[in-house]
Amino acid sequence: MNDFDDEDEAGHKGGPQAFIDRREAPTRAGLVCPDVRGQISQHTIEARKAEFEGLAEAIRLDVIFSEVIKVREIKPSTFIGGGHAATLAERVKAEDIDLLLVDASLTAIQQRNLEKETGTKVLDRTALILEIFGERAATREGVLQVELAHLNYQKGRLVRSWTHLERQRGSGGSGFMGGPGETQIESDRRQIADRIVLLENRLEKVKKTRAQQRQKREGTPYPVVAIVGYTNAGKSSIFNKMTGAGVFAEDLLFATLDTTVRKLELPHGREVMLSDTVGFVADLPTDLVAAFRATLEEVIDADVILHVRDIANPDHPAQALDVLKVLGDLGVSAETIPIIEVWNKIDLLGIDPDQDPLAGVSPAGRVAASVPVSAKTGHGLDTLKLAVESALADKSRTYHVHVPHSAGSDIGWLHSHSEVISRDEPNENGSGFVVRVEPRHKTAFLERFNGRIESSDA
Repeated sequence: MNDFDDEDEAGHKGGPQAFIDRREAPTRAGLVCPDVRGQISQHTIEARKAEFEGLAEAIRLDVIFSEVIKVREIKPSTFIGGGHAATLAERVKAEDIDLLLVDASLTAIQQRNLEKETGTKVLDRTALILEIFGERAATREGVLQVELAHLNYQKGRLVRSWTHLERQRGSGGSGFMGGPGETQIESDRRQIADRIVLLENRLEKVKKTRAQQRQKREGTPYPVVAIVGYTNAGKSSIFNKMTGAGVFAEDLLFATLDTTVRKLELPHGREVMLSDTVGFVADLPTDLVAAFRATLEEVIDADVILHVRDIANPDHPAQALDVLKVLGDLGVSAETIPIIEVWNKIDLLGIDPDQDPLAGVSPAGRVAASVPVSAKTGHGLDTLKLAVESALADKSRTYHVHVPHSAGSDIGWLHSHSEVISRDEPNENGSGFVVRVEPRHKTAFLERFNGRIESSDA
């Protein structure tokens, strides 16, 4: 059987996430957060350490210790330097550590050297996030995307790494230090390269299917409202509370990877499609951003974006800027799509939400509105729906159009592609309609009703 048999893709849950073996007792892990002198970060070292611990908890590792290491300069051989590596080696041995996680992007050489010097398996931030994504991916597309990112990361790190390949070969990979033999390296690399090409082809087909689905959606009357935000900000909880859906929502980083869409009725009867998306995080691996771009393109096509912020997290200003950076990389900004900031978890602040508790909080950039809410209690969600309604109305143009009796299909088109605000009493020439048309339907509307538009609001 080929190491990359297709059955593995769908039938082997967790195929891409083979960095950590959790088939028996929980892995005993040690966490290291390098604090590099002169390295500028929007996040405090305390916030970075807390987030890294959250990433480890997301796959339920048994975290034995977590500490910050002061690094004067990055060492090409080990990143943290020989002295720190020797100290860690003693602690690894004394506390029987199976896995050392380093909150940095390590080169293959740095990873291997740290493994040799500490005597245990070492993973960096990218590998840990890949591990989480591999465990969370549920749909066929999600599994393909994670596996592609995993293989792109893994292809240069085969030497002395416990890998997906080794487990599939049945070579008894029961620990972290085992790895493919030197004679297998080139063979494994060729198989990885072949598998990458296969996955890219399959994802290209998925991308085309998504494009076709988006074209179909453009022919529907429902605007798309996309929920984005830093991981664990409460996006899925808000989605569930607003739509009554049962999307997995837990106090874990990256609880949601696969986009979910549900219909939502706004206060005045207008219906929209609400879309829950993958959470963002600081220093999201480049391969993952590329792999999930097809999923994130749902955001590009949105009519309104809800940017959910965990306002109870002291690090929320830096988190908000990380989200805006990812949106910017996708070509999305407040100039192109209205953004409503959703200030979530106000229930954790311990104050009366009606007494303007967030006077010291400011939006991250230009926004259409900022709405304090609690997904837990439901406070502010009705106000949020009104804000969505207002943002959609601000984007739309209102027209007064005449439809003759002989053009009955045009009446159906108006009801399907616009919001019919009012209809005049019909006369011998037909009927007059006042309709609100969203930007995505504007061109088709102008072409179809050319010469019959009596007035507009602009």
